Amino acid sequence: MTIGLFAVFIVITLGVTIWARVNTRGTDDFYAGGRAFSGAQNGLALAGDYMSAASFLGIAGLIALSGYDGFLYSIGFLVAWLLTLLLVELMRNAGRFTMADVLSYRVGRRPAVRTAAAVSTVTVSVFYLVAQMVGAGALVSLLLGIHPGETFMGISPEAAQVITILVVGMMMIFYVSYGGMKGTTWVQIIKAVLLMAGTTALTVLVLSRFGFNLSEMLGAADARSGRPGQFLNPGQRYAKDADGIVGKLDFASLAIALVLGTAGLPHIVGRFFTVPDARAARTSVNWAIGLVGAFYLMTLALGFGATALVGQEAITAQDPSGNTAALQLAQAVGASVAGPVGGEILLAFIGAVAFATILAVVSGLVLASSTSLAHDFFGHVLMFGKPKESQEVAVARFSAFVIGVFAVFLAVLVRDMNVAFLVALAFAMAASANLPAIVLSLFWRRFNSTGVVCGVYGGLVGSIALVALSPVVSGGPRSLLPPPVDFHVFPLENPGLVSIPFAFLCAVAGTLLSREKSDPGRYSELSVRALTGAGAHGQPTKNVGGAR
Repeated sequence: MTIGLFAVFIVITLGVTIWARVNTRGTDDFYAGGRAFSGAQNGLALAGDYMSAASFLGIAGLIALSGYDGFLYSIGFLVAWLLTLLLVELMRNAGRFTMADVLSYRVGRRPAVRTAAAVSTVTVSVFYLVAQMVGAGALVSLLLGIHPGETFMGISPEAAQVITILVVGMMMIFYVSYGGMKGTTWVQIIKAVLLMAGTTALTVLVLSRFGFNLSEMLGAADARSGRPGQFLNPGQRYAKDADGIVGKLDFASLAIALVLGTAGLPHIVGRFFTVPDARAARTSVNWAIGLVGAFYLMTLALGFGATALVGQEAITAQDPSGNTAALQLAQAVGASVAGPVGGEILLAFIGAVAFATILAVVSGLVLASSTSLAHDFFGHVLMFGKPKESQEVAVARFSAFVIGVFAVFLAVLVRDMNVAFLVALAFAMAASANLPAIVLSLFWRRFNSTGVVCGVYGGLVGSIALVALSPVVSGGPRSLLPPPVDFHVFPLENPGLVSIPFAFLCAVAGTLLSREKSDPGRYSELSVRALTGAGAHGQPTKNVGGAR
């Protein structure tokens, strides 16, 4: 049944991708879908891009294992849209295909700026990609009924995870290299509809078990958490007594990274270039806010419901990181409604939805990375801004293959880590490397290309270095490297609290210390273009407010 549902989704999306290939004729089609999507369509696709497997599987698992502290992830992802609403429309008006278009328009055609933006885009996207693929491995292990120490047709859980990551990698490479933005967008729209339908159905079934009494569900979760009387209180994951002030700072770092990171995610920024005008971009955000808000509120029922109906012991027995909690909940709820067969049917449906979620999100991430490499680095650095469209598209397709292979390799290495946690690290990198350059380009008249390069590299290198020296890699309870390896000197698991201010400092210092003079005329043009959309996407710039 599960394999059948997977096959149906894959056949449908392959058909959509082939149709998109027939209707993709140049860079405008491949990178931005011809800018032909309506606000509602792009809003669905945007929500599909944002509601990832990490949200569906990882956050539900964190809530199930950490209670109140786990739900803070949902709040952070949701609040982040307030900042996104402010910044992304301005970027959409100022850019063409990528974040680097905005930065280059502001400071001039400097190869170093394009290169820095491309490096940042690929790095952040790959970290996010790894999280989705880790979720895919955990998903398929459960759907095949492979528990630790068991096999399925001679396949161990570890082998099943690796095979799944490889399959997802091949599919995402095909979607991007063959269908471009048109194919990827329609895959995301289909996925968003399925995800909202599946999450809503599962939430209603869970709440119905407790007479739609949220308090009763939370009480049952507390009773089966293994920590009765404590599970619903803050401090199960952050700010524990043993951690003291470090735990509280780690929570603050996580919150800052989640809220500030969204506006710097390359695949979210690129999504706004697919609509024809600023009004459609605003409509996209309104649709996305409604869908994303409803979804993250429903994760409350998924996480606490899993603890109440499945129990923490059963959840950690299947996956110590809790990535399978939502799937185990689907099986338990379905079995309570229609017996074992009902449990298998609901598990198969929710599993297919999660698999669709993974394929859609990874396609968007690979597309953002390959677009940046082809458009920014190849087109504007190596070809001096004068490439042939056919050359750019060919490079983008080859880049999709290279990035996909590299992401698969990394995902296999870190397949035992919680996917929501991995995404939080990607958000911290996006907030550190991309956000300072974006904000200062839009709002600081003196900002120049030296400041852009220093801010991007300072944020990127700083966040990666802090993660490498943190308990994430060694010396912590959930470290990538096993004991007795321990070389961590930075106490926080999320680097955002330090790396984001450091990136702003690097950007400001680079600007003030360089001898390069900024162009006030360019700043005025960018301000008018960002606020009004005049001159966006190659249209003639009108005389607005005295700017050319």
